[in-house]
Amino acid sequence: MPQRAVKPQGNDLSDFGAHAPSPRMEAILRLTRRAGDSWLHKRIAFLLRGVGVRALAGQPLDVQALGVWMRLYPQQNVCEKRILFTPQYFDAQERAYLASRAHDRFVFLDIGANVGGYALSVAAQAGPGARILAIEPQPEVYERLVYNIRQNPFATVKALDCAVADRDGEITLFVHYDNRGESSIRIVSSDAAGAKITVPAKSLASIVQEEGYDHIDAIKLDVEGAEDVILEPYFRTMPEALWPKAILIEEAPQRWSVDLIGLLKARGYREVLRTRQNLILERP
Repeated sequence: MPQRAVKPQGNDLSDFGAHAPSPRMEAILRLTRRAGDSWLHKRIAFLLRGVGVRALAGQPLDVQALGVWMRLYPQQNVCEKRILFTPQYFDAQERAYLASRAHDRFVFLDIGANVGGYALSVAAQAGPGARILAIEPQPEVYERLVYNIRQNPFATVKALDCAVADRDGEITLFVHYDNRGESSIRIVSSDAAGAKITVPAKSLASIVQEEGYDHIDAIKLDVEGAEDVILEPYFRTMPEALWPKAILIEEAPQRWSVDLIGLLKARGYREVLRTRQNLILERP
């Protein structure tokens, strides 16, 4: 298959506020963010969101969303588009679950952190003694993640630029052509089949040992079908004291090479929340 280049976009690292919304954009944001949960409200919000993305013509916006400050690029990244225009629809049940469990010593690993939506919203709920690790392998997206972390007063969030896999070393990351959030160490889309980069990789066990955690409250994995590659060797090799109390994953059994849900249930996990895309399992 011929190599397909990833569209370069580049990041603007100027001072926060340089991309404040114009009056027109503020009006669009007010309407999209106030939209309710009905089918009609969502259709109107999505139509206005499309208008807003086109009006930005590739430029980012500096805004408050999910209770934190972020510079968001809604082009080529569905995650950023959702957080910018319709944060009320951004995994609301999942984030509410994490917020209800957050406490002063909360340890949270965000694997596939993108630009920090989960990591930063958890940091806003957890106390100053929390430890939050945001892991993102794509260099351009990682740079945005670090930028967003720096705009907020949390000393609890650390960023790590690597892929999480079943081994340490280097690995090929397949980058989705139009949506950076669908990139994976597995080919999961024809749009990602020819766009690839080499990135450093670490096993989850290596990361946990290097960070020196004595417990893990929750892990979120958004790795587009590579959840089994990460979790199966972790549970096979790590002591029970370091098994996370809760695991949030995108349910994708058709992409997995093992029965991951069966593996987790055999280790005492039970399903506590199922949404349209995600599953949360908890271990008493």
